[in-house]
Amino acid sequence: MQLFFLLFVLYIEVKNMKKAFVLVVLFLGIIFSSCGKEAVPPKDMTPTEHEKVNDLEGVTMIVKEDKVSPTGLTVILENNSQKECIYSESFLLEEKINDQWYQVPVVIEGDYGFDDIAYPLNLGDKGEWQVNWEWLYGSLDEGEYRIIKDILNCKENGEVDTHYLAVEFTIS
Repeated sequence: MQLFFLLFVLYIEVKNMKKAFVLVVLFLGIIFSSCGKEAVPPKDMTPTEHEKVNDLEGVTMIVKEDKVSPTGLTVILENNSQKECIYSESFLLEEKINDQWYQVPVVIEGDYGFDDIAYPLNLGDKGEWQVNWEWLYGSLDEGEYRIIKDILNCKENGEVDTHYLAVEFTIS
């Protein structure tokens, strides 16, 4: 009789172990099937055209951390090179999706432009530039972004080279 009882208990335990095993396998399957799914960029987003940025030695752009919002930010441009530089009001925004940069689509229809103002960034200068992009991009959602500004390097012979400065920021 004891042997029968022992076999009965063993049978129940094995049956419950099978159920537990099946539940664990199902649970792990659900977890692993949801892992590895990456965010897909929206169809209206174009990959970056700016693979080469921050290549003007001695000239940097940083974000003032306390001046970032979904509609704008402030950056500090600094020239520690031996070059005369000029920057303007123009910029563009990109969003990082799956470790790739994509252009943030503009919210206005038709053509747009920037004020044609040239700001000098002379040797040893530091300039602060505020931008409000709500008119062009709207309010940004949470995510990782970068702002790209073109900067002109003025050469002694009167020619200019265009370089692009980029700095990353987060909207949370």
